[in-house]
Amino acid sequence: MTDTFVHPYIPNTAPATKQAMLDAVGAASIDEFYADVPADLRLGRALDLPAPLVAEQDLAGHVRGLLGKNRSTDERLSFLGHGTYHHYVPAVVDEVINRSEFLTAYAGEPYEDHGRFQALFQYQSLMAELLAMDVVNVPTYDGYQATATGLSMAGRMTGRRRVLVASDVLPAKLSKVTDFVRVHLDLEFVPTVNGTADASAVAARLDDDVAAVWVETPSVTGALETRLRELADAAHAAGAVLVVGTDPIGYGVLTPPAEQGADIVCGDIQSLGLHQWFGGAHGGFIAVNDDPKFIMEMPSRLFGLATTDVPGEVGFGDVAYDRTSFAHREEGKEWVGTAAALWGIAAGVYLALMGPQGMRELGELLLARTRYAQQRLAAIPGVALGDGALHLREFTVDLAGAGLTAHGVVESLRRQGIEPGVVVGEHRLLVCVTEMTGQAAIDRLAAAIGALAEASTLNTTQEDRA
Repeated sequence: MTDTFVHPYIPNTAPATKQAMLDAVGAASIDEFYADVPADLRLGRALDLPAPLVAEQDLAGHVRGLLGKNRSTDERLSFLGHGTYHHYVPAVVDEVINRSEFLTAYAGEPYEDHGRFQALFQYQSLMAELLAMDVVNVPTYDGYQATATGLSMAGRMTGRRRVLVASDVLPAKLSKVTDFVRVHLDLEFVPTVNGTADASAVAARLDDDVAAVWVETPSVTGALETRLRELADAAHAAGAVLVVGTDPIGYGVLTPPAEQGADIVCGDIQSLGLHQWFGGAHGGFIAVNDDPKFIMEMPSRLFGLATTDVPGEVGFGDVAYDRTSFAHREEGKEWVGTAAALWGIAAGVYLALMGPQGMRELGELLLARTRYAQQRLAAIPGVALGDGALHLREFTVDLAGAGLTAHGVVESLRRQGIEPGVVVGEHRLLVCVTEMTGQAAIDRLAAAIGALAEASTLNTTQEDRA
């Protein structure tokens, strides 16, 4: 791209304008701004980009064509999960969060933003009730950040570095958490047994240098941890913190981790009224009990009730503001990060609409659908369940005995309009069901995989005879 080129999409690309900006900062060329970037990390040439479409209608048509290649889970039969889930979003959720006072209120102060602060306070209260904990933050960027922050809190509180990872963790989440904590924490993995934590092995590795035991329930395969109390007791005996990463969707029926000894509970709220949107709307939550030792380590914003100058009147504002990097800037313990506040309001609307009975019925339905899908797929000759744990929403199947590969099943069923799951091994497929996946849909998946298994067996038999 020459120095005389003016890009129609990017402002200030006219040569005279660029030169004026360089003169204003005293730089001879743009290259000076990248002087500290090693030469071997620079591209050394212009980006290989297509020529810009000058007419707006041409650009709009081009983008529509790209977007038209997407296929949503409303158009195809989907058994995809793996961190972003196809749950029903009630119409009232979208109606509320599209109101201008919420949609545009990214930031604000108590004196100008009472409505948003109140809505987030109510979200926090509803989440606290669901999780059986006292304090829940304003949503962080996503559940990955929330988990990394929860582990960092444990490290700061204990002054220790080791973290025992007791569960099978979503690879993308593990990558993000590792990047976040690697300077101040060392992650040590304890192999699982039959899909869940090996409590005895975890206890054997606990010592006075362990900051936290990190448990994921449901795990990456949807396995529910049934020995949280045992893990909590072992961690506490060693002076460590039990950090539980979870999805709140099941706690209308499941026992919350806090009632089993968890100190910090964290995760993502995407399941609570947030669309998939080709990657999901995500927001992270961190929950602790009413203990200043834990609360003062939370870096993210908390909204609470406060009295005003008017007798009997209350307002909503920041709690313990001095915890945050807003107050301490570069001296803060940890940065606050981007608050996914709009998604917190969405989740609050969802929880208020569902209520305890709705969440209980949903949890029961998810458990029942998951078990039904496991039974139907395991009934196919040669197909076996990945483990014997109790599962919520997701589980793995091993296709080796049926002579099938996971990639082969995905490719074949996509041609039938079915997304059968996520490939997690040569012969392993991770299958996800939600309340959006009815019995007929599960039966269709089982029939399709069964037909592939039968054809594979027939081919093998014919080859043996030949």
